[in-house]
Amino acid sequence: MASALPSISSRHSLAPNLPISGNIAQSMSVSIRKRPKIRGKMIRAIASLSDSSGPFSLNRILRRDLMLMGFSSSLSLIFPTSGSGAEEELKMDLLVDDINAYSYLYPTELPSNKFVFKWVESRKPERYSSAAPLSPDARLRIVSERVDFIDNLIISVSIGPPNSLFLKSKDKSTWSAKDIADSVLADKSALRVTSSQRMDESSVLDAHAATVDGEPYWYYEYLVRKSPTKTAQEPNLYRHFVASTAERDGYLYSLSASTLSKQWEKMGPILEKTVASFRLLSPTENYVPPYKDPWRFW
Repeated sequence: MASALPSISSRHSLAPNLPISGNIAQSMSVSIRKRPKIRGKMIRAIASLSDSSGPFSLNRILRRDLMLMGFSSSLSLIFPTSGSGAEEELKMDLLVDDINAYSYLYPTELPSNKFVFKWVESRKPERYSSAAPLSPDARLRIVSERVDFIDNLIISVSIGPPNSLFLKSKDKSTWSAKDIADSVLADKSALRVTSSQRMDESSVLDAHAATVDGEPYWYYEYLVRKSPTKTAQEPNLYRHFVASTAERDGYLYSLSASTLSKQWEKMGPILEKTVASFRLLSPTENYVPPYKDPWRFW
C-alpha cells in the first residue's frame, strides 16, 4: 500500500524568491529594442541584477515596457538564480496572452551551464469557451500550456469558476489560500472520478496570499501522486507543483508549473520564478471574457 501523501506544513514561500512588490533595484539596467516581427510585435529587454537579494517589481517592468509602449508578445530577462552553492544566470522570456489578459515569465536558458529549455507550445492561448476541459463538468479549462518533454516540465494556465464547496462567500477578501488551492484541485482532473477521490491523490504543502497592485494573489505548492509505469515502478512517485491564482469577473485564473519530485531540487526554484511572475493584465480589445459563450466548444 502506498504511503499517505505529506500534509500541509511550513514550507518556503514562493514569492520571496521573486519579489512581487517594491522598488526596482538600483543595480538593474534595462535596455529595450525592437525585434523582427514574429507572430506580432515583440520586444526584448535584458535586465542584469548584480544583487539578487535587492527588491524589484516585475509587475512594474512588464506593464511599463509592454503596455505603455504598445508591444504585446515577448520580454527576455537575465538575472541571477540561486543554485547549489554559486549563483548562475537564468534567462526568461515573457508570454502575454491578450485573449485572456494575463502574462508570465518562463525559463529559456541557463547560459552558465549551457542548458537550454526545450519548450513546445502544446496548447496555444485560446478563449475559455473553446478551451479543453480539465474535468467532466467542463468548469475548469486549460487556456494555454507549454511542455518541455525532455526535462519533464509543464507550465499551464487554467480558468474556471470558484468551487462553492470551498469558497462559499462571493467576497474574495474572505478567501484563504488553502481554500483556493482546494477549490482548484477539486476541479482539476481529466478523469471521471469524484472530487473526494481527486483530493485524495493530491496534497497541499504550502499556501499563502500576497497583494499585488491592490489585488490578492494566492500561492500554493502541492504534490500529485502519479501511477507507477514500466519505467518508474516506485509506488510514491509524485509530480511537484507550484501555482498562483487570481480572480477576475467571478472566475479564477491559475498558473501552475510542475516537474517530477525527483527533479524538484534542481527545477523547483526556477519554476517558482515563473509562478511569482504571473499577472492579470488590463484587458485590451482582443480580450474575450470567460463568461462570453461559456459552454461553446467550437
